[in-house]
Amino acid sequence: MTDQHDDFDDADDSTEDLVWTTAELRRLSPIAWARYGAQHIAYTRPVLVNGQPAVAIHAADGTPIGAAPTLALATAAIVQNGMGAALVH
Repeated sequence: MTDQHDDFDDADDSTEDLVWTTAELRRLSPIAWARYGAQHIAYTRPVLVNGQPAVAIHAADGTPIGAAPTLALATAAIVQNGMGAALVH
């Protein structure tokens, strides 16, 4: 990995600093992955809220940050808040 990715606490996160190769991302430990994406990446998962289907929104580290009634609305909320939506399975 290059040195530009070693400091996760850098307050000046430019878009260039957030672009890693697939190989670099695969080498990240679970903790480093969570720290890397917690402020920039969110993922969704289907859930039930009061017995109704919904979509939960989580930060990359797993922290719940919201919910929406549909995947489209959840994705829109992620993008509207300046985050990237990640596909996980």
